[in-house]
Amino acid sequence: MTIGQVYFYFCAALALFGALATVAAKSPVRAAMGLLVMVLAIAGLFLALDAQFLAAIQLAVYAGAIGVLFLFVIMLLGHAPLEGLAEGSLGARVLAGTGFGAAGLAAMILTARTVPATGVAFPAVPAGFGSVGEIGRLMFTQTLLPFELSSALLMVAVVGAIAVSKGSRTTETKVNDAPQKSGESA
Repeated sequence: MTIGQVYFYFCAALALFGALATVAAKSPVRAAMGLLVMVLAIAGLFLALDAQFLAAIQLAVYAGAIGVLFLFVIMLLGHAPLEGLAEGSLGARVLAGTGFGAAGLAAMILTARTVPATGVAFPAVPAGFGSVGEIGRLMFTQTLLPFELSSALLMVAVVGAIAVSKGSRTTETKVNDAPQKSGESA
């Protein structure tokens, strides 16, 4: 096994560990840390593909901005561990996990069947792959609509997080606390 294969398997295992930690964590802070581990491992996989720009963007945007945004929202809303996880039926959780795994396996099988057999294990990487110019050309020509939709989705997520945090902070004001004028009865 070459050092490149060891590096790939290490980053892939780290990404899987981070994803599982994100989903399985009872504490939102630990879930955010699992997400951060997964994002760092994905950046490592981009480096293995010789796409340094994508790795840098992965670190700056997702590990930096999105990770910090999640932590701010968690701290704003409170980070108490989730309660009621043990109340759900074990059978329902196993059934849901099995269904999700079966759907993922079916997607992988369908993807493998639709890819034409070229006889080459890994196709050659085109010139300019991962460069700033190539990414910009693709982003603003062929994938402009998904790019704009993803930015709108992030904006909706930020507004939703703010709305949720504002809604959970209801302050009760007592009528009796207001100063009363003389002669008025409470």
